[in-house]
Amino acid sequence: MGLEANCTATYEGTSGEGKALLETSEFLFRGAFSLRIPLKEIQSAEARRGELQLTWTMGSASFALGKDAEKWALKIRYPRGRLEKLGVKEGMRVAVLGVEDPAFHEELLVRIKDLSQRQPKTQSDIIFLGIESKEKLSRIEKFMASIKPAGAIWTVYPKGQKHITQNDVMTAGKAAGLVDTKVVGFSETHSALKWVIPVAKR
Repeated sequence: MGLEANCTATYEGTSGEGKALLETSEFLFRGAFSLRIPLKEIQSAEARRGELQLTWTMGSASFALGKDAEKWALKIRYPRGRLEKLGVKEGMRVAVLGVEDPAFHEELLVRIKDLSQRQPKTQSDIIFLGIESKEKLSRIEKFMASIKPAGAIWTVYPKGQKHITQNDVMTAGKAAGLVDTKVVGFSETHSALKWVIPVAKR
């Protein structure tokens, strides 16, 4: 979902400053104290007087998000599916290379008929490229030629790791001549960064 905001949170009588993050499958708060709330465990999400109030199986907490509280509450109550966030539509030509996520492959197989899982076809609409190490970064430039002029490469890389960081991925994508347009939480362990060919070069 990709939302984040600095705010004051209150949990079990304790209040403190920190950062709230709404990811694909969980709500996080990091600061004066830490919370990790799986979205599937949230029983209610309400916006009241600028506060996001969450109740889940282990307790309840509030987050002072001001005018954005309602937006957060709606996204928690009505989350978009992963394929919607990634722009995957029926009829597209899609390739998945090096992304070790069986659930993602199953989601794609339900929606996409033209799916490659070893080598991308020419004129692909989207290529999902797993980047687990710096050694794999050269694949970004390698597969540029396989996407349509208005197509995209999504680089899927681990969160919070030192051996491969978002900055490493950004540097490699830009060096390949691509433009980054969007980042989303791909899963609990990975993020995804979208790359496209600059309009002037299509």
